[in-house]
Amino acid sequence: MSFTHFDAQGNAVMVDVSAKAETAREAVAAGRVTAAPETIALIRDNRVGKGDVLAVARLAGIMAAKRTADLIPLCHPLALTSVAVDLALNEAEHAVEITATCRITGRTGVEMEALTAVSVAALTVYDMCKAVDKGMRIEHVRLVIKTGGKSGPYQER
Repeated sequence: MSFTHFDAQGNAVMVDVSAKAETAREAVAAGRVTAAPETIALIRDNRVGKGDVLAVARLAGIMAAKRTADLIPLCHPLALTSVAVDLALNEAEHAVEITATCRITGRTGVEMEALTAVSVAALTVYDMCKAVDKGMRIEHVRLVIKTGGKSGPYQER
């Protein structure tokens, strides 16, 4: 069986995973938002006018992971068993470090959910701080770890 996003006529379709075995699967993604030192200090001291940046971004990332199939064409809707989004200030590098871990027991992986969680958390940090720092950068969004499934494990080098 071939897993492809195209049918025999070349039309885009969702991959049929019904023949695949259910396995425990996990994906960890990471990324960062770099900002001016003053912006990081505002986040650290919870002095951003829109509220607690890290708490809101964490919630946004979790909610986004659960809605990935609504955002990414042809992505399977999944009943995630666990989503964790962690944000930490890296004051030395003037950044908010973001890590998302998604888990499921299912027929398809959760890489897209983890990547979506990091991306939306980063966009939320940007949105909440853009009034004071439009020069922030969302950087290095990537898959870090993937376990489970037919293709085997992956770990960032």
